[in-house]
Amino acid sequence: MRPVSRRTFLIAHKPASKWWAHFARQRLCWLLLLPSAVLLARSLAAGQSPNVQTLVRSGQAALDAGQFDRATADFEKAQRLAPDNLEVNRGLVLGYLQTGRLAEAEAVGRTAVARWPQDGQLQHWLGLVYFKQGQNAEALEALRRSEKLDSAQFGIHFDIALVWLTQKQYSPAADELEKALSLEPSNALAHVLLGRAYQNSNRTLQAIEQFQTALRLDPNLPLGHYHLGFAYGSLGHNREAIAEYERELAAGKPRNPEVLYQLGHCLLETGDWKPAIAHLKQATDLAPQNADAFYDLGKALLLEGDVEGAMVALRRSIELNPTDPSPHYQLARALEKTGQGEEARQERQRFAELKRAQPQTGGMATGRVQ
Repeated sequence: MRPVSRRTFLIAHKPASKWWAHFARQRLCWLLLLPSAVLLARSLAAGQSPNVQTLVRSGQAALDAGQFDRATADFEKAQRLAPDNLEVNRGLVLGYLQTGRLAEAEAVGRTAVARWPQDGQLQHWLGLVYFKQGQNAEALEALRRSEKLDSAQFGIHFDIALVWLTQKQYSPAADELEKALSLEPSNALAHVLLGRAYQNSNRTLQAIEQFQTALRLDPNLPLGHYHLGFAYGSLGHNREAIAEYERELAAGKPRNPEVLYQLGHCLLETGDWKPAIAHLKQATDLAPQNADAFYDLGKALLLEGDVEGAMVALRRSIELNPTDPSPHYQLARALEKTGQGEEARQERQRFAELKRAQPQTGGMATGRVQ
């Protein structure tokens, strides 16, 4: 099955664990729907009783229709009649997984894996049960067993990569996504995720290639232009980044505060502070906990001459991220403009203290031009 389709890359923002969790839930909804004809054919070949065959047929049709409670009930009945049937146990694991009954999914899955240790599909789905419970070590163990049993399955490599990505292990994630794409090179989402892995491994030019490929495959890919814009922006190619962010916003989707923030940031970097203010105000309205957006808004308002507005935004940025030195520097400038010399001196002192306390970094620059 082809997977379907947030916070930005780690080099600029906090880890995207919520994004990955949300994505993984979407991924599961599609991965677990096997074609009913395949499952039914296997069931018939196993010589099941007519009652079990009927329940398997009904349960698989319910899975295909997204009626997971009904599917689970059918597979529970079938398991009572045929507890040692592989396809019945597979269907029951899926039903429990899709209805959020994860403890039961794990119990049935562990028992089934012990009974059929060479079944790669059961190992795969048990791995997904662990992943959905946040048990990443166990998930990787099960998924790797599945990979050894059936290394030609796109979904196995893709899901191993998802686990690595949630752990911010970008190099092994990239390895798995490369394997996945060797099996299914037209999967746009896999190209996006490989681009994210490259971006977070300081392989930005390769990331750009992946994002461009993804957009050629699916021009309407959600956040595709955003990812490409971010990669351009990380190289200082602000004009190219602005064009991509504007394409993302022009797609008619609900306004994403991260896209608005990054667009406003790049506009500010190019000195185009008037439109930057408009986008940054929208970003802070939609994401009032984004300290960076308030910092950029304060900086832009200061350029516009709105000193009072700038101080409000900068103080909000300091409130949200007290260890960031930059807002103190800009706030000192604003205070000087209003004749508050002593307060400005205190802010400059605080800026210097926080700057000294920052750890030294190597590799890709992560500092901020004041």
